[in-house]
Amino acid sequence: MQTSFQKYCYQAAVASLVGLIALGILWELWLAPLRPGGSWMVLKVIPLLLPLRGVLKRDVYTLQWSSMLILIYLTEGLVRAASDSVPLSATLGWVEVALVCIYFFSVIYYLKPYKKAAKKMTRETIAKATEKAAK
Repeated sequence: MQTSFQKYCYQAAVASLVGLIALGILWELWLAPLRPGGSWMVLKVIPLLLPLRGVLKRDVYTLQWSSMLILIYLTEGLVRAASDSVPLSATLGWVEVALVCIYFFSVIYYLKPYKKAAKKMTRETIAKATEKAAK
């Protein structure tokens, strides 16, 4: 059973992932593309589409690996926020950083009870195995 906090974390994770996808498309095609008229950098959203289905289905494994994948976008956002000469692009970099942080921490807190349960089950299994080996 999920707590209301877990539900909130899941909703925040989904919203931030969808927001990152939308931001990447809008940023590179219309808002502040590297080249006028849009750029091939829009393809950077493709890796974000890979975990989308699993995230929507609340797949624990997908949430785990996507929390590591998302850190690439943290790096990109920080670099573009600090180095882009166009003010709008720098601002969009900070928006990307914020969305990545929301996703990352939402997933971590959403998965925390699952990790606790897995550790508990592992401890119980080891205790049973040790008990059998002692007999």
